[in-house]
Amino acid sequence: MSRQRKWNIAIVGAGKVGSVLGKILVENGNTISCVVSRSKVSARKAGRFLRCKNVSDSLSAIPSQTDIVYITTPHSAVQDVATALSQVERLPFRRLSVCHASGMLTSDVLEPLRRKGATVFSFHPLQTFPRNFEPRAIVERARGIYYGVDGEPVAVRKAKAFASRLEGKVIVIPPELRTLYHAACVVASNHVTTLLWTLELMFDRLRTTERDFFRVFKPIIMATLHNNEMTSPARALSGPIARGGVETVRDHLVALRDHVPALIPYFATMSLETVKLAIAKGSIDSRQADALIHLIHSYQSLLPTLQEKN
Repeated sequence: MSRQRKWNIAIVGAGKVGSVLGKILVENGNTISCVVSRSKVSARKAGRFLRCKNVSDSLSAIPSQTDIVYITTPHSAVQDVATALSQVERLPFRRLSVCHASGMLTSDVLEPLRRKGATVFSFHPLQTFPRNFEPRAIVERARGIYYGVDGEPVAVRKAKAFASRLEGKVIVIPPELRTLYHAACVVASNHVTTLLWTLELMFDRLRTTERDFFRVFKPIIMATLHNNEMTSPARALSGPIARGGVETVRDHLVALRDHVPALIPYFATMSLETVKLAIAKGSIDSRQADALIHLIHSYQSLLPTLQEKN
């Protein structure tokens, strides 16, 4: 990193993404030339964290010697920022790179800047940045991550160089698949969080003296992740469905019916997907799969009656 020329980077959007990634850039010898936010208060807060004194609520504060502008605002604001930025006349657009952090949007949203001669690309960090976490608590988890990018070949090369300064790598996403990519990110983070919330709800019904569900289940969760990393989801799959255990699955559904009926839709849907995975694994035959599917569907059909009782 020390052999690379220092980059001057302007951050537009003083939230968690800009603050966290800006911190890594600074630690790796780059300079944050400006922090711009809708609020001067948030701009000053991010500026202190990033050792940047040039903070503002105006894009005109971005210095002309800036190499790259990283737009880390919510995706609904990216287009307006791009349009406004393209109207800052003193910026040297032909040597300027501009990217945004939206997972949903492609580089096309930066077209006003492309027309001015800037190199533009999308640059979405494939990581979670919870709003109720302080930036310094997220920094270590943001090292070595992937960034979902798209753009012209020269822009992708710039994106790779930018990622290297963040200790990361890029994954190039075809523009027409950008929304599918973002949905996959939702599965990787939000759906996993929902799964853990479901586990927490079930744990609460066990009336155990242990209060921390995650501490209890962490070993099996981490082992499952490790097994998937080392092999594949199909090879890592274990449990009653993988063994064709119809009776065990029936007992599970009965327990849910009796104690947490509201979770039957979730459990049934995930069980049906697990049947598909067991078929892909080759651990159950069509007869076992049909028996499991019939059983699960029978409990899904009970749901209106269960809801009436509750």
